[in-house]
Amino acid sequence: MDESVAAKSLSALGHEARLAVFRLLVRAGEDGLNVGEIGLHLEIPPSTLAHHLSTLVDVGLVRQKRFGREIRNYAEYDRMTGLVDFLTRECCAGVGQPS
Repeated sequence: MDESVAAKSLSALGHEARLAVFRLLVRAGEDGLNVGEIGLHLEIPPSTLAHHLSTLVDVGLVRQKRFGREIRNYAEYDRMTGLVDFLTRECCAGVGQPS
């Protein structure tokens, strides 16, 4: 992951509602959640939720899959792992090591 992608991902997660959506989707696992389920859990109006999901999809932290009339949302674990790896490698390099 390069710095630009990491910055966009962190910016997206920097909003409290988007972080809550992402955390909920991570906990939902492989089953994912539809917009209605997310809205019920987080008490976010549908139009606002659609905006936040769009942002998370745009940066690659969430993917959506259509099943008939329903769209399920899933956390992108590879992107999440890549972001954590980037932070560990680039931001924490040398921390705790003698100079």
